[in-house]
Amino acid sequence: MNAVIADRELEAKHRALWALGDYSAIAAHIVAPLGSILVDACGIGPADRVLDVAAGTGNVAIPAAATGARVTASDLCPELVEQGRRLAAERGVTLDWEEANAEALPFGDNEFDVVVSCIGVMFAPHHQQSADELVRVTRPGGRIGLISWTPEGFIGRLFATMKPYVPAPPPGVSPPPLWGDEEHLCSLLADRVGDVVARRRTLAVDMFDDGAAFRDYFKANYGPTISAYRAIEGDADRVAALDADIAALGDRYLTGSSMEWEYLLTVARKR
Repeated sequence: MNAVIADRELEAKHRALWALGDYSAIAAHIVAPLGSILVDACGIGPADRVLDVAAGTGNVAIPAAATGARVTASDLCPELVEQGRRLAAERGVTLDWEEANAEALPFGDNEFDVVVSCIGVMFAPHHQQSADELVRVTRPGGRIGLISWTPEGFIGRLFATMKPYVPAPPPGVSPPPLWGDEEHLCSLLADRVGDVVARRRTLAVDMFDDGAAFRDYFKANYGPTISAYRAIEGDADRVAALDADIAALGDRYLTGSSMEWEYLLTVARKR
């Protein structure tokens, strides 16, 4: 197959993936605290021109704009862009929204003071291509801020749990949680950045009573989990096995009524 056609088909699949379920509910009820954490870590303020890559519904873009910064939020999925635009309006925050592929950003070289992505760019299929774009659109001396789930943390283990049930990815596509591995991330950014600070932290999630409750919530709302079940639709035994595996994973990570989801917070400065 022609490489351009293959890339377009992969892009379309990813766009459709994140339109499944209700990611806005996950953004609002689970991962919302991460947005302000990244804004603070990057020191975003009124003097900054900011780009949020793979912004989803604006978890970082909206609190960044609330500081007075000039913010552009971009995402591949038009449904998320529209939801984010409505949410920003409801909160009385002004920013620009663009439908854009993280692997081919429609912005100029050195255009932004701060480029951020919170559990977003990690899901673009070609890691090096996406990392190159983050660096390209950041001005020299500007900051790049990232939050990514780690391979060893809960969401990283969720993807490992679902892997046997889904088709193998196309050649050149890397697992999303690798963005949460310090060595992998440093290899992507290489010597184009300096002053790199990378810290592992955890997000406390206390909305699930047991692993089955987590499974059912993600089965209904999270695009990658919905897609995994669609891949085995009609095979009752495999569906039951995946049900059991995800519930067991959730139970392993529960302590009382709380789960700790590990992520890597990274801030670097473009040379």
